[in-house]
Amino acid sequence: MPAKAILSLLFLASLGAAVIVCVHAIPQSLSAGAAATDEVLVAATALPSGTLLRTKDVAWQPIVGRADHGEILQPHAIGDNADGELDRQTRGEVYGAALRADVAAGDPIRRPTIVRPGDRDFLQVVLSPGARAIAIPVATGGAGTGLLYPGDRVDVILTQTFRNDPPPARRSVSETVVESLRVLAVDPPDPKSGGAANGFGRTVTLEVTHEQAEKISVATELGKLSLALRSLNGNDIARAPMPAPGRSGSLKPTWAGDVSPALGDAAASSKIIAGEGAVVEVIHGTKSVAVKLQ
Repeated sequence: MPAKAILSLLFLASLGAAVIVCVHAIPQSLSAGAAATDEVLVAATALPSGTLLRTKDVAWQPIVGRADHGEILQPHAIGDNADGELDRQTRGEVYGAALRADVAAGDPIRRPTIVRPGDRDFLQVVLSPGARAIAIPVATGGAGTGLLYPGDRVDVILTQTFRNDPPPARRSVSETVVESLRVLAVDPPDPKSGGAANGFGRTVTLEVTHEQAEKISVATELGKLSLALRSLNGNDIARAPMPAPGRSGSLKPTWAGDVSPALGDAAASSKIIAGEGAVVEVIHGTKSVAVKLQ
């Protein structure tokens, strides 16, 4: 047999072998891709109804077969999106949402079992028995600047500035109005007002008693409100009980002079300059008289 014919046969045999390998590899690749999506979002621990879902509350769990209706599937990991943006977007569907019913550890989080802020029955689901909800405007830049999420615990701080010419050390004061309130919802920043992603929303909805709601309503008329983020450690919350109705909080007010001692020094200097208690010499013609100013 000529050498040319032998080479042609060898080439055709090699090409056939390559085709067979590729045909066998395609089903394995498809099955591997399908397996990558066979994970659903589940409860990482037992979650009671009304829970505001947070990062630590959910996890991905492999399943056998097809997902049931309403279960949240992990998206395909394609290129740079592996465990990245697609995963965060999918989890973000449930962050801040409330559970309509109890979910056992390891059970799937289904879309019909969650209710999100803005839904008609959100507050009915998330509020504790006997509790109220109040939405308040807060100053941007507090509580970690943009690190506030539903389920957090916060203190409400009132800051007032007095403009009727008080001493500098008493011109501004800040005090804790109510402590350890649960955040129910945070409005997104308003892009038109320049509220970038590093600020609070325009309003924050808090869970309160009716006495606390009344105090916060008065506080909004008195000055600027800001929020201080608390630890979620249960011992921290237990050590800081709610203030009794009618009291401004468990901490004493902080005055401008407490923050800046220089304001007190400035006030003392102004009294000397004004002549309080000072002796001055008054010269009239060739005579001089010492006068003590009161």
